[in-house]
Amino acid sequence: MSLLTSAAFRVIPGAFILNSGIQKLGMDESSSAGLQNMAATGIPMMKEIPTEKFGDFIAYSEIGIGATLLAPFVPDRLVGMVLTPFAAGLLSMYFGNPENTEDDGIRPSQEGLPLAKDSFLLAIGLGLALKGKDDKKSKKEKAIEAAEEKAQSVRKDVKKGAHKLCKNINLKKLPFFN
Repeated sequence: MSLLTSAAFRVIPGAFILNSGIQKLGMDESSSAGLQNMAATGIPMMKEIPTEKFGDFIAYSEIGIGATLLAPFVPDRLVGMVLTPFAAGLLSMYFGNPENTEDDGIRPSQEGLPLAKDSFLLAIGLGLALKGKDDKKSKKEKAIEAAEEKAQSVRKDVKKGAHKLCKNINLKKLPFFN
């Protein structure tokens, strides 16, 4: 994955998640309780966190995830391994509340549309996490490509030389044409 491609996958979601976390800092207890109830629809153990600390827990988690996405020294695969479970948690809230989906249980209802959009974060996280060996060519593959390029260059030179040679030869002077 090129640097530009990597940045495209990381900068926008990273800034969005970081901003979301910063906005949650200092959340009042009633807002924290509402957020906790929503989170518990997908991950029931969220109820075990004290309500007065839940807002800060989510805020710092989002700040950490957003900062990880934005930090250029953190490898893409590690970033993907951080983003994927976060996005999966968001989607568990989507699927955990029947009001978020149409009758088929998959397509989003109007209420579920904001959470359904988090599927894009899951796709980005998986793409980054699964990046790796497929993107890196082995030394053997690089050597084969270099040899093929050299062979192609030699073929062109030979063809050019053969055409030049044939232009300068009068075929009628050769013994087997007489």
